[in-house]
Amino acid sequence: MTGGLYFSHPACLEHDPGVHSPGHPDVPERLLAIEAAVGEREWPGWQRRQAPPAGEDQLELIHSAGHVRAIAELCAAGGGAIDADTAVGEPSYRAARCAAGAACEMARALLAGEAPVGFCAVRPSGHHAEVDRAMGFCLFNNVAIAAELAIRALGARRVFVLDWDVHHGNGTAEAFRKRADVLFASIHQSPLYPGTGPMSDCGSGPGEGFTINLPVPAGSEEELWLSLLEHIVEPIARAFAPDLLLLSAGFDAHVGDPLASCRLGTRSFAQMACRVRDLAVEVGAPLGVVLEGGYNRQALAECVVATLLALGGEGQARSAGEQQLTARAIAHLRRYWEL
Repeated sequence: MTGGLYFSHPACLEHDPGVHSPGHPDVPERLLAIEAAVGEREWPGWQRRQAPPAGEDQLELIHSAGHVRAIAELCAAGGGAIDADTAVGEPSYRAARCAAGAACEMARALLAGEAPVGFCAVRPSGHHAEVDRAMGFCLFNNVAIAAELAIRALGARRVFVLDWDVHHGNGTAEAFRKRADVLFASIHQSPLYPGTGPMSDCGSGPGEGFTINLPVPAGSEEELWLSLLEHIVEPIARAFAPDLLLLSAGFDAHVGDPLASCRLGTRSFAQMACRVRDLAVEVGAPLGVVLEGGYNRQALAECVVATLLALGGEGQARSAGEQQLTARAIAHLRRYWEL
């Protein structure tokens, strides 16, 4: 059993959309539940590190200066609603900087060889945030910023970003849709917010074939998710040979989550983590995980603990059969990859 680096910051608890959007599901107690659950296991092999806030130069690796300034100014003025789903308060800008900073510092530490795996327990989430738009509870795209930093400043030539949040990571997909040095793969429920990510969207221009969208129907269970990982995501990632793996880890595909309708259990996330862990070892690249969604606090905490234990070496990945949807996706993607 080995552990890794666990990044967070107290400022991430101060972001509270409920101040301007009562009843908002992204509550600070999500992180508190995770910390309590991991603490009960006495942080098995994981070293805690406080995340530094990202600078504007890091945020602007993905976002426009105007977007960064607009978020900063809105928060400085006391905050408010950005859209029907996304609201900020005065502390939200610092929280978002610390969330992005955690992902950046994790990428730096992993590529420097300080650990084989890292986990960022941060909020607000990031994978919906686009270049000029905050949306879907997300202000800055944490995982995309880390991926871009890894390539521009940390020596990585290729980065693989896997997104298993139940909602499609539209912001990450758009950030790299025309790029061949970042492979983006997403398993997500469809139809569901934000309505993007059809299987037919494989990127564009020089990046065609480097966006892998694997939408699954409501009610999808563990066998399908594992099948898509084993028979599509993993062989493509092996062929891509990344220098860094990043995982947008939402836990809202859990059967108990209030915002979606998939039927994964805690064991399902442990199994997926085992598969991604083994993939990272096989390609010889470190693995960094960034928290995204998950709005049933108990389920979220249990799934994060199970994921950390799996990333640390507990458990064995099991094989899944090739499902009908898997076969259809393979037929579609064979124009780009040997599957």
